[in-house]
Amino acid sequence: MINYIGLSEKPRVKETQQAIAKEYENSAGHKNMLQLIQLRWMAVLGQLSTIFIVSVEFNIHLPVLKMLFVLICLIAFNIASHLRWHERSIVSNGELLFALLVDVASLTAQLYLSGGTTNPFCLLYLLQVILSAVLLEAWSSWIIAMISSACLAGLSVFSIPLPLPIAENGGLSKLYIAGMIICFVLNAALLVFFIQRISRNLQARDIQLADLRQQSAEENHIVRMGLLASGAAHELGTPLATLSVILGDWKRMPELSKNTELIEEISEMQTQLQRCKSIVSGILLSAGEARGESAIKTTMTAFLNELVQEFTTTRHPVGFEFLNNIGSDIAIVFDTALKQMLYNVLDNALEASPDWLRFEIKRQHEMLVFIVTDSGHGFSSSILPRIGEPYQSTKAQPGSGLGLFFVTNVARKLGGSMRAHNRTEGGAVVELTLPLSAIML
Repeated sequence: MINYIGLSEKPRVKETQQAIAKEYENSAGHKNMLQLIQLRWMAVLGQLSTIFIVSVEFNIHLPVLKMLFVLICLIAFNIASHLRWHERSIVSNGELLFALLVDVASLTAQLYLSGGTTNPFCLLYLLQVILSAVLLEAWSSWIIAMISSACLAGLSVFSIPLPLPIAENGGLSKLYIAGMIICFVLNAALLVFFIQRISRNLQARDIQLADLRQQSAEENHIVRMGLLASGAAHELGTPLATLSVILGDWKRMPELSKNTELIEEISEMQTQLQRCKSIVSGILLSAGEARGESAIKTTMTAFLNELVQEFTTTRHPVGFEFLNNIGSDIAIVFDTALKQMLYNVLDNALEASPDWLRFEIKRQHEMLVFIVTDSGHGFSSSILPRIGEPYQSTKAQPGSGLGLFFVTNVARKLGGSMRAHNRTEGGAVVELTLPLSAIML
């Protein structure tokens, strides 16, 4: 059920990473689609205001009913978009392209009804082109650019004339110049506002993808470590079996059986040899082998009592406190990796604080929280922010710092997390949070 990532897991890890990367892309696309919906509402309000001011204040005749019909269609599309993307969070490049094409079509229809290229607001095509360059893939951006250019060229030939007053000197009217200034200011303000927000969405996506790449590198590191450990365990199996046979023969030899002290030493050697074989079996289980034998049905209380008894018997801590605050017992299924994960944290705490440590477990809604507290020197300020990364350790030994790295990745596989902090009175606290669904029977 639970294992460190072995060779058989590698394709699945790659597929999972690709799926997560795609999910991040879709998440950024969803946020950008919501930005477009907001921009469309602003366009609706802007067009309504412009139609009212031009028709009422400046007494310029416009086909108001037809322009309002276009606005009603745009409002209906925006309401449908809001309902669709409120329920669905996956937005593809094609769907963003379609949304921008609808905006281009709406703008083209309004410009056709109000003078075509003689309307100063024809510069709003630039807004659509720039947004497409930011939001869409390259080929889609070129589609928007070409369609916008074609629409603008068509409006220079086909459109309903806009009856603007003629300037006294025969040049551009003041109303046309005012429209151009308003259009420029509108373009500039909308571009700055929305592109900044879109850029934040893209930056958030890039940060998430960077985290995913870091996680991928860590999991690949675990794959290599698992293969190395598995290979070493296989190689050690034969010499350990040979030593077991030799020690058994020695114990039965008449010339040695009379030496009580030597027999006791041989018995101790057999005990330690059996422990080595158990460690090798645990490595193979953690590497994903013989997994059918590793899953065990039990209860959380029984599992914790066995874990604590084994820890205190083999490690002999001077002061050890165990607090079981889960309330009612829970039926669970676990295998070796879960026990190894907790042992890793307890061993680190015991090494830092031989005189006292506390192991507490509690239930918070549908989560289990394992808390290990010690009274040692705590984590250094340089190590604490990077807890869970490989080779982050204050021990001056090769390979140090892998314990909490494995703990972090096992917890992550189970849908949980690990965090650590120092105590104000001295020592450190490591908290493991796991969802009940990951181990509950």
